[in-house]
Amino acid sequence: MDSFLDIQRQRADSDSKFIDCNGFRVHYKLYGCGKPPFIVLLHGSFLSIRSWRDVAKPLAENATVLAFDRPAFGLTSRPVPSRTNEARYSPEAQSDLVVALMDKLGMDRAVIVGNSTGGTLALLTALRHPKRVQGLVLVGAMIYSGYANSEVPAFMKPFMKAMSPVFSRLMKKIITKLYDKNIRGFWHVKSRLSDETLAAFRSDLMVGEWSRGFWELFLETHRLHFDKRVSSVSMPSLVVTGEHDLTVKTEESFRLAKELPKAELLVIPDCAHLPQEEKPREFVEGVQAFVGRIA
Repeated sequence: MDSFLDIQRQRADSDSKFIDCNGFRVHYKLYGCGKPPFIVLLHGSFLSIRSWRDVAKPLAENATVLAFDRPAFGLTSRPVPSRTNEARYSPEAQSDLVVALMDKLGMDRAVIVGNSTGGTLALLTALRHPKRVQGLVLVGAMIYSGYANSEVPAFMKPFMKAMSPVFSRLMKKIITKLYDKNIRGFWHVKSRLSDETLAAFRSDLMVGEWSRGFWELFLETHRLHFDKRVSSVSMPSLVVTGEHDLTVKTEESFRLAKELPKAELLVIPDCAHLPQEEKPREFVEGVQAFVGRIA
């Protein structure tokens, strides 16, 4: 069986880059001139850096854009946490990874753009590292509900950790069976998601011992109590929702835009959970206008 390093080399694109950071070998792409404003793109669960393919370069016309595969997804490595490595999958560790990558790539402050659970991490990064976040773009962000804010009961966690090999294999079977249906549910017009693109997303996820990495992420998921914390966010925010988002209902994005102190709301018509996929031009125009106002 190929090592993960071999897999990274085989599947990398011509613009793929890799960097060791906080216990992970992170797959990333960098666009633009290397000068501010800086934009960091955080994709949602079960997806990858590929989700930004139609918007990263246009956004980089007037900015420097970093997109990377989050831990447990894409071509970023999936080490099992241990006492001998730094790899951690908790939301807090992932938010710290965002800032550590910024440090390594010379970005002092950035606009953090997060879709779905990437939006969860974007908001958490703003709360944990406010001086490093110039602004937030929260796209169908999973803030008030969904698995990103659930948690394994404390009394169950030791048992589930001990049985990780068994549970990760079970999770692999479930995700493999439901993957296509789940991903198609992110689109409003299903025909916009080609079979080729769906197969590519599936391939991005199912790399090496991928189910163990996702299991580790799942185990570390816990309630973040954003309902009590959003009022303390100090930087400007743009809340984006697809008009037909059923994954994170539009009502939740409306609520988020009301509760964030310095938020604007952008509703993109004729799309669902992934505006950057279904309506890339409208998405880029909205984000560029926001960045232009705060940069």
